[in-house]
Amino acid sequence: MSEFATPAIIQKIVESQKQGLLFGVYSICSANLYVIQACLEHALTEKTWLLIESTCNQVNQFGGYTGQVPGDFASFIAKMAQRHSFPTDQILLGGDHLGPNPWKNEPSKIAMTKAKTLVSEYIKAGYRKIHLDTSMACADDTKDHRLDIEVEAKRAAELCLVAEDAWKEKSREKAPIYVVGTEVPVPGGATTDDEPLVITNLDSVKESLEIYEQVFREYGLAETWNRVVALVVQPGVEFSHSQIHEYDRNLAQPLSKFIETVPGIIYEAHSTDYQLPNKLREMVADHFAILKVGPALTFAFREAVFALAKMETELFHGRRDEEQSHLIATVDRVMLQNPQHWKNYYEGNKWEKSFARKYSFSDRIRYYWSDQQVAVAFNRLLKNLNEKPLPLTLISQYLPLQFAHIRERMINNTPEEMIVDHIQGVLAGYRYACEPGQL
Repeated sequence: MSEFATPAIIQKIVESQKQGLLFGVYSICSANLYVIQACLEHALTEKTWLLIESTCNQVNQFGGYTGQVPGDFASFIAKMAQRHSFPTDQILLGGDHLGPNPWKNEPSKIAMTKAKTLVSEYIKAGYRKIHLDTSMACADDTKDHRLDIEVEAKRAAELCLVAEDAWKEKSREKAPIYVVGTEVPVPGGATTDDEPLVITNLDSVKESLEIYEQVFREYGLAETWNRVVALVVQPGVEFSHSQIHEYDRNLAQPLSKFIETVPGIIYEAHSTDYQLPNKLREMVADHFAILKVGPALTFAFREAVFALAKMETELFHGRRDEEQSHLIATVDRVMLQNPQHWKNYYEGNKWEKSFARKYSFSDRIRYYWSDQQVAVAFNRLLKNLNEKPLPLTLISQYLPLQFAHIRERMINNTPEEMIVDHIQGVLAGYRYACEPGQL
């Protein structure tokens, strides 16, 4: 097993924040090969470390929707790092929303038993940043209101005990750090455009921290509580299929000011995708210093791939139909054949659903790139476009920023490099937001 980074790099961010320094980290939540490549190459260029996370739905002991158990994902990241000459000891692995969510339709005892196995396997695979999320009601819980905070805290403490035992069994080095709470949509994101966005109430934050700390101490986790580094809250950022809720720091000031009085803990912000770089930097300055990003990266991947597909259509006009990849049509056909990843998210008439499948900010298309039919079409697209250098006029039309980067000799004229470069445009905004500076 590769040696991944120590969680001390997160704890350094917490310490810096408490000392009045602007310092944050963005967290990559994706298993997309091109996204991971873009992140590794970008971090290598910027001489920085990476935080990469997987969710309970994406990677779990039963394979999740990626088909990977925690050890598989850790090995995948290690191999990608080796391929791109990136040191694994500069990568911190995190587990996101670890808890009973994948099994919430089962009785709580069964769901929690599976969640304990999940957490244990994450720790044994080398993950050291663990988000304990037990906020969801299970089959035998009352579902007409949010799960009682004390029940939530006790379940989180039960999972934390398992994580601590797994760590001590594996190694006494690189003690895991923890993130608690959740004031965001469950893994997968918002389901509709009209879901109300409510900033976390300050009284709720105070109550959560008080009860969680009390329960952890009752469970013999007093020392471990010192390794709880962040609380997940809703600072007023979210995206849906067609809308982006921009960060308004004035509305978040009560949360921002309060956390300054809490030793050793900052905020973790989910769903920061599509925020403008200056807004992300404001968030870091306001102590929402762990910025989760995922769909915005795969959205950028999809943008680049669709642009390349449009170029292929122009270049292959008049050539035999079977020579073309038909990638856009192929991925949509596969989504219609297997609608489980989008049917409960996209509403409207036939045209509106078709549009959302391709262009929604929630990017449900990201679940389909690994499908065999789609992979064949994607590989055919790359093969076709690698026959000879693409005309600069076409690149200017469909990927104007990459057109400029090719002319400046920053990248080569290949479809693969253009895809990676386009994704890195998103990463640049996060890197700017997290650079050390004065609050």
